[in-house]
Amino acid sequence: MNEFVQHHRSTRPNWLWLLIGAVALPAVTVSGGEYLSGITWPEPPIVTPGKTDQDPPSDAVVLFDGTDASAWQGADRWRVVDGVLIAGKGMISTQQTFGDCQLHIEWSAPLPAKGSGQARGNSGLFFGPYEIQILDSYDNTTYFDGQAAAIYKQTPPLVNAMRKPGEWNSYDVIWQAPRFQDDGELLSPATVTVVHNGVVVQNHFTLLGDTPYNRPPRYKQHPADLPIRLQDHGNPVRFRNIWVRPLKPLEGKRTAPPGIHNAGEKNRPVVNEKDQVASEKLNAADNKPSDNPPSSATSNAKRLKSTDSNPRTNGRCRKRKGWGRR
Repeated sequence: MNEFVQHHRSTRPNWLWLLIGAVALPAVTVSGGEYLSGITWPEPPIVTPGKTDQDPPSDAVVLFDGTDASAWQGADRWRVVDGVLIAGKGMISTQQTFGDCQLHIEWSAPLPAKGSGQARGNSGLFFGPYEIQILDSYDNTTYFDGQAAAIYKQTPPLVNAMRKPGEWNSYDVIWQAPRFQDDGELLSPATVTVVHNGVVVQNHFTLLGDTPYNRPPRYKQHPADLPIRLQDHGNPVRFRNIWVRPLKPLEGKRTAPPGIHNAGEKNRPVVNEKDQVASEKLNAADNKPSDNPPSSATSNAKRLKSTDSNPRTNGRCRKRKGWGRR
């Protein structure tokens, strides 16, 4: 900034600079009225949270609270010691089945740490045939799509958030089960979000299919609700505080078309979004209020399209006959 500008800026009164700023700033147009979707929603049910974020809320199904393993099939070959479930022989599965759900589980790799790679603190959390890996990945290198919090053989975790052996890890999982058509064709794939020790490590990942070790993943038709399973991989991995919440979407009912509501007036129907945006652009360009009736929005969209398609006019006038000839 040169001395002349500095001098005149310091000597001009403040109100003059305010006036110059007001003239330079573009005008802001505020649309009136409230958008109403026309959908009537049921009131969301009330759920009482746990005392901490790790404790089960009031609508949770408790799968293990430190007392017994009665919620699991096959757990007679596992042990419950001092409020902890210790992996034993064979895979265990929940008595109940679950589809879309929120699951919380805490687990700890054995101490002292023994083995390396996949032979160290290995287990697995399964939703049907889909595995989220449980493994001691603290200072323990293995293939990345097989380390802790990986979707096994499909994708590694975004980061390694593992705690030391003997310390407790937590997984908070949002699971959306796959859906199939009646003929067995895949309708929508499974998706999963995983938070490991408070850190997002899987962000709405879309599964390619099941998670075997010895072949590519694939989908095979099954019910949306399946047991949750914990794997025995020969290591005494410990578990505690396991609970799950089935997730069901709220279902609204359309009772009116979408519209804009102004006090004392009838709701003004909203045309499709593309035409509405086009109409607002034309009104703004003409410095007119955005009060076109629905019947004019489509024609305005056509006008805007015809002008914007011509790079010479920059969207302000129609193409003149003869332009572009040589």
